[in-house]
Amino acid sequence: MPNSATGDPEYDLAVIGAGAAGLAGAVTASELGLSVALLDTSAQPGGQFYRHPAPALGATRPEALHHDWSTFTGLRHRLADSSVTHLAGHHVWTVVRAEQKGLWDVHAVTGADGNGERPVRVRARAVLLATGAYERQLPFPGWTLPGVVSAGGAQAMLKSGLVLPGMGASPAGAQPRARGRVVVAGSGPLLLAVAASLAKAGARVPAVVEASGYLGYARHPRTLAANAHKMAEAALHGAALLRHGVRLRTRSAVTQVHGSDRVEAVTVSRLDRDWRPVRGSGRHLACDALAVGFGLVPQLELATGLGCTTRRTPDGSHALDLDAQQETSVPGIWAAGETGGIGGVQLACVEGELAGLAIAARLGGRPAPAGSGRVRALCRRRDRMRAFASVMAAAHAPGAGWSRWLDDSTDVCRCEEVSAGRIREAVTDFGARDARTVKLLTRAGMGWCQGRICGAAVACLAAEGPGEKLPPSPERRPLAVPVRLEVLAALTGTAASESGRPEGGADPEEGAGA
Repeated sequence: MPNSATGDPEYDLAVIGAGAAGLAGAVTASELGLSVALLDTSAQPGGQFYRHPAPALGATRPEALHHDWSTFTGLRHRLADSSVTHLAGHHVWTVVRAEQKGLWDVHAVTGADGNGERPVRVRARAVLLATGAYERQLPFPGWTLPGVVSAGGAQAMLKSGLVLPGMGASPAGAQPRARGRVVVAGSGPLLLAVAASLAKAGARVPAVVEASGYLGYARHPRTLAANAHKMAEAALHGAALLRHGVRLRTRSAVTQVHGSDRVEAVTVSRLDRDWRPVRGSGRHLACDALAVGFGLVPQLELATGLGCTTRRTPDGSHALDLDAQQETSVPGIWAAGETGGIGGVQLACVEGELAGLAIAARLGGRPAPAGSGRVRALCRRRDRMRAFASVMAAAHAPGAGWSRWLDDSTDVCRCEEVSAGRIREAVTDFGARDARTVKLLTRAGMGWCQGRICGAAVACLAAEGPGEKLPPSPERRPLAVPVRLEVLAALTGTAASESGRPEGGADPEEGAGA
């Protein structure tokens, strides 16, 4: 309902992100009597994992490209039956404390790319961050050629557009037709899922090139035994690869891409334990596209902007430090899913439900529901899956020697065309010791992606310099997504603050769909 003082829509809970964690948290809180707004950039719920074709494509069996589809259909039905206000196409760019005590202001812009006509402000008593993750990319010579896509991007193309890398859309409802060979490379369990999906859809996958090995898992038999569903999932993907004749190359990496106008071949090199290429081990592999990714990184811009405490994960990234009830270090801000560390869709659902229960108890003036049987069971499942997530992160942590793949001419920051040579110069000649200083000296990370693609690589290269090393820290950005200056200007007007209507006449309540 609208806030009587500002005219903005006001809810008990604002959930940011409509993936598995956000959906589970939103419907759980709503079923317990809270008014809930669910904000998401996409036009459809499901997040990255449950991407599916738009109705206009006429796909008759979208579930064929997913496993565990029944979990999503269950959440979607609960969402449809609930009173949750689903605000699709809303790009949240900041969350701040409201002037009215005990409320949070969630600011968003609308449109497919956040370029809609009006800004939106939603007010809530609590916020659940379920913003998911994005892929870690490590550059190598030729990675900017057409035909090189991220591993998750290849899967997204298939799930939402029914296309494979390097080909156009298929007729409505038809299976995509392969036009070439797609090598899948990088590190992490996502590679097996991507390769299996591409092969099942008709692509020819010459190889899956995994920079790590799988022996790291074997050192934790009790954790594996407690997460048998993960082993079954891996076996399912492995069987699909065997069925389609896909070769798995471990302790190897694509260290160069070849081609004039697009990908024609890749060089696959053996790696030592530190991910340094073994001299003389490079072998050419002909292909028409490359899907590459080195695991996932929690998307934390909104959380770090709020000052939420983070922790280092075993793979060197940062995740939110959460308590047993999924609350961050900032009272009133909860988080679930990949924001607390990469762990997969089942863990995201469990954490979303736990957060929804805890928020409902807090706002209802009741003690945390730690003693109920339902919560105890959810906590056991969460802890079991979090233990596996830690094992997985350690097994696929990037080795320090990966930068040996780079020559000085290789672009590291594609947006600003900053090469590895320029970054190394900033480190060795000008004394840069961290990614922020490198950015100030070279503009690496100042482009459209704001360092989401190149950030990990720049931080690693900065750490190679002489002298004292500064520990990496999560980026803190005042804006989580690009925002037009006119939107910011509208929010500074006195009239806008008092009436809730940005200058120019836009109505936030109407824009939020309330």
